[in-house]
Amino acid sequence: MNVKIPFAVLTVLGVLLLSLQAFSQMGMMRGGGMMNMSMIRHQFVMRNGIDSRYASKVNPLQSTAENIGAGKRLYEQNCASCHGLTGLGDGETGKSLIPRPANIATFSKMPMATDGYLYWTIAEGGVPLGTAMPPFKGVRKEDQIWKIIIFLREL
Repeated sequence: MNVKIPFAVLTVLGVLLLSLQAFSQMGMMRGGGMMNMSMIRHQFVMRNGIDSRYASKVNPLQSTAENIGAGKRLYEQNCASCHGLTGLGDGETGKSLIPRPANIATFSKMPMATDGYLYWTIAEGGVPLGTAMPPFKGVRKEDQIWKIIIFLREL
């Protein structure tokens, strides 16, 4: 039996399947996906930009083995419980959060993730967005935040 399905129907089905996959990967479906990129933060920045105190910041530290190691230790102490040891957003504490923690392993390498953007994200946390991420500007020194960013770029 040879059934002919109109091209338009196939096209619509293909678009729906791709949309569902992308929707899931961006963490928008219940429980978040492996590609959760913190759409709330992304949308906030698209509408408002990055706080001017952070927008033009550039990491003054070099990506040395020493700085990567220090950044890794700081990440494990401050970030891994929510973002996971490998930055996939799958840390034990983060599993109960809505929205789920971002997949920073992937996001930290995207063009939008400038030094200023990442510094702002860590320093201000989820305060501007109303999410659970704590601000680290009063908890960590500036060079410690930069070392975490160096480590994030290595994930």
